[in-house]
Amino acid sequence: MIKQVIPQEVCLKCQGCCRFKKIDSAWSPCLLDEEIQNFLDKKIPPACISSAKKILPISNPQGEGFICPFLDIKDNKCRIYGLRPFECQLYPFLINFRGKKVILTLDLNCPYVSGHLKDGDFKKYTDSLIAFLNSAAQIRILKDNPQIIQAYEDVLDVIELELQDEA
Repeated sequence: MIKQVIPQEVCLKCQGCCRFKKIDSAWSPCLLDEEIQNFLDKKIPPACISSAKKILPISNPQGEGFICPFLDIKDNKCRIYGLRPFECQLYPFLINFRGKKVILTLDLNCPYVSGHLKDGDFKKYTDSLIAFLNSAAQIRILKDNPQIIQAYEDVLDVIELELQDEA
């Protein structure tokens, strides 16, 4: 489990995450292969997973667009918070392709990020996240799950990830 940088009370007030304009949104979380198996083992319906190994959004019952099928829209909480995917845990950070490079990026649309980007605690968190993602175990997970590396637009590049096996 990745420690969250955004305080829970901030997330619960925001209504940005887990909502998508299109059913095939690039922002719909990708799943690691082990997460897919874990979902199936926990009897989460396979219909919630797309053929591209992403969470498949459903129509928003309160209006336009789509929402994550695990979002409890009444209280803005995740129904599978303890099982939430790696990509959800990582947010507002994202792993992004830029040409042949793999870049850790940051979604500047997150209201918390825009207000705390220059804070010392945010910088410390970012540094620890970079070290975690560049660890041998995480590099192996990323290499084994290329679907997790997307081409997000309108994000801030933080640092290129090494993605090299340790000798």
